[in-house]
Amino acid sequence: MAKVNVYVTLKPELLDAQGKVVQGALENLGYTGIEGVRVGKIVEIEIADAAGNIEGKIDEICRKLLVNPNTEDYRFEIEKG
Repeated sequence: MAKVNVYVTLKPELLDAQGKVVQGALENLGYTGIEGVRVGKIVEIEIADAAGNIEGKIDEICRKLLVNPNTEDYRFEIEKG
């Protein structure tokens, strides 16, 4: 069994409206020096590694379901256990 963390973020050139709202809220709470905030998501997947090619399977899952390739980037980390 392997645990995979998939990190999905907006492409850097896109405006992150949710990040701007969080940045404004932090500033309203008195936190200074906040240069920018970007919000993304983490998807945790547990997958049997007996079949091999986990990287290929996760990449396919990301491309077919988890990520909008027009607006989002992704990376993943595999923890074999």
